[in-house]
Amino acid sequence: MSAHQHAGKAEQHGTSRRGWWPWAKRLLTLAFFAAVAWLLYTQAREVEWDEVMAAIRRRPMGDMLAALGFAAGSYALYSCFDLVGRYVTGHGLSVPKVMTVNFVSYAFNLNMGALVGGVAFRYRLYSRFGLDTATTTRVVAMSMLTNWLGYLLLAGLAFMWMPPEPPPDWKLDAGGLRVLGAVLLAAALAWLALCAFSRRRTWTVRGHEIELPTIRLALLQLVMSSANWLMIAAAVYTLLGRGIPFPTVLAVMLVAAVAGVITHVPAGLGVLETVFVVLLSHRMARSELLAALLAYRGLYYLLPLAFAAVIYLVLEVHARKTRRQARPLHAKQ
Repeated sequence: MSAHQHAGKAEQHGTSRRGWWPWAKRLLTLAFFAAVAWLLYTQAREVEWDEVMAAIRRRPMGDMLAALGFAAGSYALYSCFDLVGRYVTGHGLSVPKVMTVNFVSYAFNLNMGALVGGVAFRYRLYSRFGLDTATTTRVVAMSMLTNWLGYLLLAGLAFMWMPPEPPPDWKLDAGGLRVLGAVLLAAALAWLALCAFSRRRTWTVRGHEIELPTIRLALLQLVMSSANWLMIAAAVYTLLGRGIPFPTVLAVMLVAAVAGVITHVPAGLGVLETVFVVLLSHRMARSELLAALLAYRGLYYLLPLAFAAVIYLVLEVHARKTRRQARPLHAKQ
């Protein structure tokens, strides 16, 4: 076969690919939007909106504003988590773009689960901004590490020194929680020691290269994450009327957080409330607990989700306009 025939076949192959690939991308985009719309719809149906609004109205305005401040501080801090990945990878996206992607993905992550929010939205939005998949994967990994590093530290300290008293039918008693706390704390300290003293700085796991951060960066991650978890607990503590010691509220919140991850329930619907009622109903009336938690869900889950949905829509519309304007002249004709 001549070189000309080879070139002709290659050109035909490229033309056929260009013929079906744009349609495939459009179908995938429509499927993605349909999935997001369905998740938003099902999420909205499962929320008792009347109860949420009634619970919010029952809270003192000062407590509501304080809790809203803690929630806003938590979101602002979490939106900086991907900046760690930006520093490590050296990608060129601006700080506002990175924080916007982080905010949107976090709001959807809380309400719809990690795969949809924490992963799918990050990959989609970062690809819109021109970031490749490998870099996005490293950014997401660093963000997840930042989040759970603070959890290990705080859960370890809280479970060791002030563990909540589990019900009798739980397989894990207060002594077991103390042991678990020691393990979690040891894991956090071991990671810091590895970052500080390990001579080997990179590992390859399933084709992905893992690079140890410096000890200064690891400590920064630890401080950021710990402050975020503390602000989340402070929001709940405030809505509970400060009637339960803060370390206890923190410990129960950390138990509820990991329970929500294990059960894979979007937004932890029912999980958060169940853990708090089971562990704290002997200290506060069940109705007051549920009222405070519904107010917390409204402030920390649903209100940011409304903002994130609008921001996401704006980003998608802007990306479409940008792509249309960037098309070559011959493609428009």
